Amino acid sequence: MQAQLDRTNPPKPGPAPKIKIGESKIFELKNGLKVFVVENHKMPVVSYSLSLDVDPVLEGEKAGYVQMTGDLMRAGTANRSKDQIDEQIDFIGASLSTSAHGIYARSLKKHSGELLDVMTDVLYHPAFPKDELEKTRMQWLTAKKGEREEPGSIAQNVAQVLIYGNEHPYGELVTEKSIENISAEDCRNYYTTYFRPNVAYLVIVGDITLKEAKKQVKKYFSSWEAAEVPAHQYEFPKSFDKPTVVVSNKDGGNQSTINVTYAFDLKPGDEDVIAARVMNQILGGGSFSARLFQNLREDKAFTYGAYSTLDDDRLAASFNASSQVRGSVTDSALTEIIYEMNRMRDELVNKEELELIKNAMTGRFSRSLEDPQTIARFALNIEKYGLPADYYQTYLEKLAAITQEDVERVAKKYLTPDHALILAVGDVSKIKASMKKLSPEGKVGVYDFYGNEVKAMPVPAGLTAEKVVESYVEAIGGKEKLTNVHDLVMKGKMNVQGMALELVSYYQCPNHQCVETFMQGNLLSKQVYNGEAGKVTGPMGEQALEGEQLESMKYESYIFPELVYSEQGFKLDLVGVEEVDGQDTYKVKIINPLGKEKVAYFSRKNGLKVKEIVQSPQGTISTSIVAYQDVDGLKFPKKISQHVGPQAFDIDFDAVQVNKGIEKEIFEI
Repeated sequence: MQAQLDRTNPPKPGPAPKIKIGESKIFELKNGLKVFVVENHKMPVVSYSLSLDVDPVLEGEKAGYVQMTGDLMRAGTANRSKDQIDEQIDFIGASLSTSAHGIYARSLKKHSGELLDVMTDVLYHPAFPKDELEKTRMQWLTAKKGEREEPGSIAQNVAQVLIYGNEHPYGELVTEKSIENISAEDCRNYYTTYFRPNVAYLVIVGDITLKEAKKQVKKYFSSWEAAEVPAHQYEFPKSFDKPTVVVSNKDGGNQSTINVTYAFDLKPGDEDVIAARVMNQILGGGSFSARLFQNLREDKAFTYGAYSTLDDDRLAASFNASSQVRGSVTDSALTEIIYEMNRMRDELVNKEELELIKNAMTGRFSRSLEDPQTIARFALNIEKYGLPADYYQTYLEKLAAITQEDVERVAKKYLTPDHALILAVGDVSKIKASMKKLSPEGKVGVYDFYGNEVKAMPVPAGLTAEKVVESYVEAIGGKEKLTNVHDLVMKGKMNVQGMALELVSYYQCPNHQCVETFMQGNLLSKQVYNGEAGKVTGPMGEQALEGEQLESMKYESYIFPELVYSEQGFKLDLVGVEEVDGQDTYKVKIINPLGKEKVAYFSRKNGLKVKEIVQSPQGTISTSIVAYQDVDGLKFPKKISQHVGPQAFDIDFDAVQVNKGIEKEIFEI
């Protein structure tokens, strides 16, 4: 009779597997450059990874110049233009990238000499050309506009400032102003100060012998001159003495981005590192079985996912538990995150849960050893962080030895929700009140994109949303003049993902609209509404507008919709006073008869509209009116900056025609 398997008693874990980590060979040049070589002859490829071991720098009013230095090092040298570098690298099928802390290059072995010739030219003779600096500056400024509308970027900024402060390099923010302040000389100074061989490591991996590597390194890197490199020390960030609850506004969103986060002391190689990583994997380290995921998604259905990270660091380690949840459950989701953190502190994890995570981590570690880059990274870490020589050789033994009590101990030490920043980015008008219950004192701070506290500004007595809109109507020309506009054509230009586009918008009373988009004179898309029917024409053909989408066009196609708010049944609400794009504004919620909401900001100084935010199938659409122009005694946008989801672009209106007549065929369906 065949013996039955008793599934009620899981097998005891066996001893940690013995592993053999590939060998890395180390030598040093006279100039102080330390070189690590890992041979792997399976593929005829060699990679060269040069990295600096320098302290972070406080950049002050020019925050961003360190990263800019890295971006520009590949943008041209004294001997080659950027195009010549690109052409030479592409011709040999290689890759070459630079950063503020090093250079990475990879090619077939037979082309390694040509690759190193270009790599060391970039290392020794970066030119920091001004034209490339200006290109990069414009790219950064465009990206920064998009980040203003990204909840994740907002949350990251606020957390950085509040946790680290502006006297710590981790607390500095790159702003539009600091980007404008960066010069080529700033980049050159950073390069000459910090790109030195005596603080650098060169890791060579691939189809190369130690003898060949020594020959190459001596040929290409011996002339690199050593010099003293400044060291920097910073005070450890002050911890919060109690839970600090803050919010940051993201209009128009139905979701909130939430974080429970703080800094703590855990350096690479500390004896608690492995146990702390095990603990975090159980809490929210990325698997479907993690507690945060199971609680917030599987049990409560608050979100699609919830995760936590725990990163050791020489200056300041960090913990962050995060998720994106429905706005209506913002406080509840944060409460559950804190509950799970406390449960890790107060209860032993069960053995099965612990073994599952340890087995998963063992598997990942073992698989990583198949990559020779891992072996090189291990050798580099041992040297850089002063780890024991057998740190990685004995890693699996240390991992296997982690007990339930170890997990509880490190949880009590490193999970500190009572000293955390509790942060939510969402519609502040909807989430702030409920967030008060998370604060011992019932206080909730409000912060902007750059981590500045937003002070509540009082609304003048007797002011209403209707009066704010009336002031806007007067500011752009007055009701009488606006009523006499029977048709309008606005022509604009924009650049989207490198494509130059033309935009033509036609309006005709009472509510006819046609918007056409062209590229090089060819029609890309067209949207038409004639007061009763509508359609969209694009690359996928024609589609008739129906249902709610068609009904919405009825309210979006007026030349000046503010004139019909009352008669069409719009609801207006004056939410408050806020600073937007450097201006004090009145914030007004506008809800159309279908219940669709948009938020508009009107300048307190001149009454003009500054910004508008609406929700669409493509995501949040944020439109800032950068400048106005006068046409026949009326004011129309001259330049707008628009963000649709992650995309950001500017539209310049170079032609506005009022009452010039529009052919009826334009609005034919």
